[in-house]
Amino acid sequence: MKTQNTPIRTRIKICGLTREEDVDAAVAAGVDAIGFVMYEASPRHVSAERAAELARRLPPFVTPVLLFVNASATKIIAACAHLPSALLQFHGDETPETCLLAGRPFIRAARIPLDEQVSARTARFDLVKYAEDFKAAQAILLDAHVEGYGGGGKTFNWSLLPPSVNAHLVLSGGLTPANVTDGILQVRPRCKTLAVDVSSGVEISRGIKSADKINQFVAAVRAADEQLAKNHVRLSPT
Repeated sequence: MKTQNTPIRTRIKICGLTREEDVDAAVAAGVDAIGFVMYEASPRHVSAERAAELARRLPPFVTPVLLFVNASATKIIAACAHLPSALLQFHGDETPETCLLAGRPFIRAARIPLDEQVSARTARFDLVKYAEDFKAAQAILLDAHVEGYGGGGKTFNWSLLPPSVNAHLVLSGGLTPANVTDGILQVRPRCKTLAVDVSSGVEISRGIKSADKINQFVAAVRAADEQLAKNHVRLSPT
């Protein structure tokens, strides 16, 4: 099913922000969400108090997102008290039931194997089943499966994703201003809607963002949207 008249707009999240100037640069570039990492082992970690301080710079309709990895319900609820409007993002081994404990809207990360991992396994990652298991999530975030948690700046093979996933997806893992257009063009037709999430691809160093790279990334996303609009891409899986 193709839609001729509905404009396409890919939502954009910049993750791992730690400084006021980076929050301001992301907002000025027109992003939709800002991510704060609650995982202590990450070099981009900030406390809930610091995240709340940075989030106070956000204008209406720019969403703060709190990223957790195997955190306790007590810790999650305590962090949410500092940012009552935040969306939650789970990147660890959380079950569907665990994700619901805080009673907040959430995004669930799926760790997609890299090419060498796929070739060594008898079965590929079942994204369709994963999306069904986590159907309470607002979206499934696609990240590369590397040692530890997070994509590590690695890009998985987008062409290996299922042709149709009945879910809102967020493409992540190794995105940069140079490759995000191609990623959107490949993944957007496979899902209900697509957003993108970038961290290291717009950084000068870990946790330190570049305003120029953020602007280049946003421009590349909009270029993909324009191309999809010209191609009249479908807006929901068949």
